[in-house]
Amino acid sequence: MNMQEAANRADGILNEVFAEVRPAVNWTHGPTTTGSCDVTRRRAVMTIVSAERRGSFLGVVDRYWRTSGYRMKSVNNDPDVPAIFAQTKDGFGVSLIVGGEGQVFFEVDTPCVEESEVAESTTQATAPTYEGMENIPRPNIRSPFWSAGAP
Repeated sequence: MNMQEAANRADGILNEVFAEVRPAVNWTHGPTTTGSCDVTRRRAVMTIVSAERRGSFLGVVDRYWRTSGYRMKSVNNDPDVPAIFAQTKDGFGVSLIVGGEGQVFFEVDTPCVEESEVAESTTQATAPTYEGMENIPRPNIRSPFWSAGAP
């Protein structure tokens, strides 16, 4: 497997977990980074996930990763900045991290593979891409479910 193929696999891992989140959330691409033999793909959730719904959101992702056979490496249960770190059977590291103002970030780190060029993801984001901006803004899309103030 080369770095482009690994990046495509990372995109597939992200697509699969986002397909499990119901109702769907809006997301945008974060930066893709490459090392000497690895790739990291990132996505930022632009839907506001309220503090009251955050546990449900994390639960959906946790259950999906566990039922998919991912090895759970660490779970941070901090109420303000929870996170889940896991690994796929084929060695891809996956993480969900809740950052400032409850913004949810996903990352997939590939294992070391054969060096190659890596193109940007061709997966269509469901929120604006914020191209040319230095940073992705805080979540700004409301959901009747995920943004609600009741659990």
